[in-house]
Amino acid sequence: MTVSKLQISETYQKWRKIKDQLTRYAVVAGGLGVIVAIVLIFFYLMYVVYPLFIAADAHALYEYELPEKAAGKSLYLTTEEQNEVAVRFTDQGKAVFFATETGKILKIQSVIPEDVKITSFSVGTQSRGNVAYGLSNGNVIIARHKYQITYPDDKRLITPQLKFPLGEQALQIDPQGQAITHVAFRVNDSGTTVVAITADNRVLLTNFFKEDSLFSDDASFERVNVEIDVNAKDIKYILLDKEQRNLYLASSTGRLSMFDVSDKERPLLIQHTELLNIKDTLTSLVFLTGELSLLAGDSTGLVSQWSAVRNVSNHISLQKLRTFKVSDYAVVGIDAEQRRKGFVTVDAKGVVGIYHSTAERELLKAHVTSVQPKLLAMSPRANVFLLEDAQEMIHIWHVENEHPEVSIKSIWQEVWYESYPKPDYIWQSSSSSNDFEPKYSLTPLVFGTLKAAFYAMMIAVPLAIMGAIYTAYFMSSGMRRVVKPSIEIMEALPTVILGFLAGLWLAPFVEENLMAVFSILLTLPVAVLLFAYLWQYIPKDIRLKVPEGTEALVLIPVIFLATYFAMSVSGSLEAMMFNGDLIRWFNTEWGIGYDQRNSLVVGIAMGFAVIPTIFSITEDAIFSVPKHLTVGSLALGATPWQTMTKVVLLTASPGIFSAVMIGLGRAVGETMIVLMATGNTPVMDLSVFQGMRTLSANIAVEMPESEVDSTHYRVLFLAALVLFSFTFIFNTLAEIVRQRLREKYSSL
Repeated sequence: MTVSKLQISETYQKWRKIKDQLTRYAVVAGGLGVIVAIVLIFFYLMYVVYPLFIAADAHALYEYELPEKAAGKSLYLTTEEQNEVAVRFTDQGKAVFFATETGKILKIQSVIPEDVKITSFSVGTQSRGNVAYGLSNGNVIIARHKYQITYPDDKRLITPQLKFPLGEQALQIDPQGQAITHVAFRVNDSGTTVVAITADNRVLLTNFFKEDSLFSDDASFERVNVEIDVNAKDIKYILLDKEQRNLYLASSTGRLSMFDVSDKERPLLIQHTELLNIKDTLTSLVFLTGELSLLAGDSTGLVSQWSAVRNVSNHISLQKLRTFKVSDYAVVGIDAEQRRKGFVTVDAKGVVGIYHSTAERELLKAHVTSVQPKLLAMSPRANVFLLEDAQEMIHIWHVENEHPEVSIKSIWQEVWYESYPKPDYIWQSSSSSNDFEPKYSLTPLVFGTLKAAFYAMMIAVPLAIMGAIYTAYFMSSGMRRVVKPSIEIMEALPTVILGFLAGLWLAPFVEENLMAVFSILLTLPVAVLLFAYLWQYIPKDIRLKVPEGTEALVLIPVIFLATYFAMSVSGSLEAMMFNGDLIRWFNTEWGIGYDQRNSLVVGIAMGFAVIPTIFSITEDAIFSVPKHLTVGSLALGATPWQTMTKVVLLTASPGIFSAVMIGLGRAVGETMIVLMATGNTPVMDLSVFQGMRTLSANIAVEMPESEVDSTHYRVLFLAALVLFSFTFIFNTLAEIVRQRLREKYSSL
């Protein structure tokens, strides 16, 4: 019988050892699996984000002689959408369409009559394909190059066409018949505006608009002729924006005059501006995409961006937003991208540079030709540029430049965007306008994340830690068995429900009872402390009737009474101290606005969600302090409170610190509550009455709508990487601090 028991014991020990080994391997495998998963997530985020920071690249595609030289010298050069057909408009009034790859002539069409001399040329909005010729008889003719795409035999065929949006007959601009030396124009659905300078230095503005009849479906075209009072002798550049509102006249010395021509009958001078330094020469002046800004190139190799800005008095003035050092030689040509805020330049030595205005990035520089360049053009998709040099050679280069909008400056620093009065941190990724400039500053999102976490922790940490201290050390075991599970059950509440309640019930309640909320926050601590002070003066026989460790039950009616009292007197206090409206008083007296879904609401709702996490971990840490430490302290004469503060809290401090950091990580990563309980606006305002947008909420809102592999899509992944790195760094630091605390107080 003894041998049998020994064999059983050996078998049991053997199986126990095997189970221990399997458990150890399983725990190690699980830990390694978590580490591998985290590393894989990190590298996947890096994989998606990395293309944002790949440098632009360009290489030569084709080079050949100018097609159909007999048609005249080129005045303008461009391609269609697919980069298969190009066109050049010549000084003989010809539109020469040719194959981009080979230079083969596809079509030649005359724009003007044979008996008229061309005296000027202008390009309208590039995306519309409009061009205009100024003629020697005071007339202007407007043409549009278009491309019809068909698929015969399942192969793409692009057929170039030349249209005349205002008719093939030239428009009379100068009744005196003087030659048009400079011209600018815009054509849209509301009408056509032409601004011309004549040979005798007059500046003429002519507007053609449609006049609808009240009694029939017929419509007639009316015109307005105005002569602008300005000295046109030295004017070299004329620019008219696509809204036909702002007119810019500039001389070769860089003196620019800005006019408001929204009222075509009464043009108004806004200001004169000097674009350049003294002795510099203006060599190029074009619109940036959207036509809210001007790009001015000069003889020193600088390109400056100028934009109309409204000041605090609502007055418009032209301001220089930024400057690019393009070259040490004169800027010969500038062409803006049609869909982004980028532009391409070429200097006198044939070096082509590609830049992005808002990101303030130099993306590429390439030496294309050693011959003096003449014309430069960027394709509609900004993936090809064409250069014609003085030897009448065409150079066509392919460009890889997917994400020029992103830079360290555009993501983290203040940027001066068009139409904004000053540099600022802005997140605005989409708009209904094609001319919209996406703004990808992550700074307001990081600020909103930290702000939401801060207010949540302000509410959650004191309540959770103090509650855990009382529950673990002072509360009776019977009451603890009820309180602890009840609080932990709170953690199971879906955050979407908390966000729903916060947005639809709590936010309006706080707005209507703001004074009561502040009164409660002030009254409750005072009432609890006052009751605790008076408790010692209550007769001993009454106090002893309350079982030890259940004194918190007596506080429940005190809390309810204090809350009722605070709400009752809040109306009178608000009427007496704040003229009956606290929100309006904040706005009028301190200039603090109030947003219904604000940081206070988020702090309350998210604090409610974080409390169970901090409470549970803190309570376990305090309750796990060895009993011999507390008993020994009490035996040496320390009071329970002294034992708690001098022994228990120090021993449990690593666990308490871990609880706070885990709660912080929970608050930082929270999505649904901040999504539903805030205005979800990416503003940087410390006020507790203003909302915010967090990284996680931004990802949740915009990721479903972003185009895969677009800049917007990758920037959202960058936001996820920032959030991932943020939580990883904080958790790592928290673990380091926790280990040091454990080592420091392990001797207790």
